[in-house]
Amino acid sequence: MHIVDRRLNPGGKSLVNRQRFLRRARAYVSQAVRESLKDRSIKDLAKEGQITIRRDAIHEPTLHRAAKGGNRERVLPGNREFVEGDRIKRPDGGSGGGSQPGEGEGEDDFRFALSREEFLDLFLDDLELPDMAKKRLVAGKIEGIRRAGYSTIGNPSNLSVPRTMQKALSRRLALRRPSSGELRRLDEEIAEIEARKPPLPDDAVTLERLREERAHVIRRRNLIAYIDPVDLRFRRFEPVPRPVAQAVMFCLMDVSGSMTAHMKDLAKRFFALLHLFLSRCYEHVEVVFIHHTDRAAEVDEQTFFYSTVTGGTLVSSALDKLLEVIKERYNPADWNIYVAQASDGDTLASDNARVVSLMQDEILPIAQYVAYLEVGREEFASFESATSTTGLWDAYAPVMAANPHFAMRKVSHRREIYPVFRELFQRRGVSERARS
Repeated sequence: MHIVDRRLNPGGKSLVNRQRFLRRARAYVSQAVRESLKDRSIKDLAKEGQITIRRDAIHEPTLHRAAKGGNRERVLPGNREFVEGDRIKRPDGGSGGGSQPGEGEGEDDFRFALSREEFLDLFLDDLELPDMAKKRLVAGKIEGIRRAGYSTIGNPSNLSVPRTMQKALSRRLALRRPSSGELRRLDEEIAEIEARKPPLPDDAVTLERLREERAHVIRRRNLIAYIDPVDLRFRRFEPVPRPVAQAVMFCLMDVSGSMTAHMKDLAKRFFALLHLFLSRCYEHVEVVFIHHTDRAAEVDEQTFFYSTVTGGTLVSSALDKLLEVIKERYNPADWNIYVAQASDGDTLASDNARVVSLMQDEILPIAQYVAYLEVGREEFASFESATSTTGLWDAYAPVMAANPHFAMRKVSHRREIYPVFRELFQRRGVSERARS
């Protein structure tokens, strides 16, 4: 039996055509997905939506009549002005499907609806965690299913035909059910005797015996079914706890007076991308928010991004709090630890030595990956990135050079967040730490 699925999706194409279109225009669709992130809010980051790609990206070859050549006959109804041989003047104004310059959206764009899974697959394509050496798996609440033998009852879709036929054959052999070959032999002997001319004296007796034997064979074949309900065997499945790899994501952010709302928004977007990425790589992800001035505290998400706190900047207080939380709740042997830190880079010079010591000696040995994002003011983006560095950036530079799973980047505009994120997690093979 062949089933052809002709149901239409919201885009008006069948599922087969939809997947074929995505494969053909994947590069254009991926680019459109990345560009659409500039206008998406964090709440809508993982939702389905429409994207726009250039119409020439979906061009398909078609067969059509050539404009020249061949013999053509045309009938133009309603002609009251021209006779054979007249030349028809081209209309003054251009007409057609395209819109005039400056009017409407034109026909240069093609809108296409993507599901949530399709959007995320394209969004996270060719990205991977630099260190995928997962720690010890733990039993979580997520349940899976596994094969658990066979049963005599079950869903017809789970019927095991080979096992059912095996049981039916064993039963027929045990009960000595006559075979079709035996019935065919009796029919041939009966036909041979009936066709004999002239018949022998004992043919009548032999024919009667063969007919009785044939009736007995047919009766036994009817009593012993070829397949009986007791022969049915169904594949059985049972739910089992499935081990899950779990990760914890620490979000550290400076909330001192020098951090503007624009800088916090940049940090929030980076944290959202990282959390979305980790959620696709791990079954269970927890997020811990730690903000700091000269003192650090673990807070909820609302307080983390929108609270107003005054004070100086002491980065070591946030690292101390991070280690404290790890010690209390997240055993490095069981959890994959990821740290994302955002700051404008302004810190006390006397604190830098302790920051480097905590990061290099205590955090990096137990963390899978650490990313430092230095956010700057949008109006001075080009000048700051080209001519100046901050105290925290200079302190972290030797740490990044010595540790492949520590990275830091600068951003000053929201359009730079996604390129920086892709740069940090671009697929580049297995890291040295994972290979060791």
